[in-house]
Amino acid sequence: MSENGYTLNPLTSTIESGVPTDFRFTVTGPNGSVVTDYQVQHDKKLHFIVVSRDLGTFQHLHPVEAGNGVWSVKLTLPEAGAYRAFADIAPTGGSALTLGADLLVAGEHTPRPLPAASRTADVDGYTVTLDGDLVPGQAAGLTLKVSKDGTPVTDLQPYLGAYGHLVALRASDLAYLHVHPDGEPGDGRTKPGPEIVFYAEVPSSGDYRLFLDFQHDGKVRTADFTVGTAQHATATPSPAQSSGHGHHHH
Repeated sequence: MSENGYTLNPLTSTIESGVPTDFRFTVTGPNGSVVTDYQVQHDKKLHFIVVSRDLGTFQHLHPVEAGNGVWSVKLTLPEAGAYRAFADIAPTGGSALTLGADLLVAGEHTPRPLPAASRTADVDGYTVTLDGDLVPGQAAGLTLKVSKDGTPVTDLQPYLGAYGHLVALRASDLAYLHVHPDGEPGDGRTKPGPEIVFYAEVPSSGDYRLFLDFQHDGKVRTADFTVGTAQHATATPSPAQSSGHGHHHH
């Protein structure tokens, strides 16, 4: 909820399932006052992401400033249950940080199990494949390749200053990881597809959910993956590992 004295404060208390809601919030700073001055990152002053607790649904929204430090965004939560909202910001004079808040939609809800691990995602006729491994404690290169109807896409459009925007969330506790694109449109070396390269460093072993936003033919689409971490290449399996005892660092 809070980081470096900054806190995300929802001003909208009730959200009904399936009903578009004008969701409003502020960010307060270390001195308790509402933050009104933000630095632009990836083309926006603030990135707002909402996921269901079971990580089955993902929305990347673009709130607008309503004045006096209040942010406003049209939010529709599809069904009852618990959601988590993340605001990615860099207050002027401060460092970049991610703040979270829990959102609840009343009603009967059965959390779904985590989607099965997959290296391929299909969305709207596009297929996105994921290459590369997440290794705890190391910066890992991830390559996402976009094709449509079996043909590589070579004319991706910039979205938020890159050919893709990748969000990684740890399945166990919804920890939000920063993922950085390699290169940017117009730098003379970054091609508009079919491959988009990112660098991600995960803090621990386990399962992660990756959500890739990419833009093509004027529309942003989201491909999602469930990925487990790889062991360090130097790690050698031993009987102690399988029994869960011994001094192995996973």
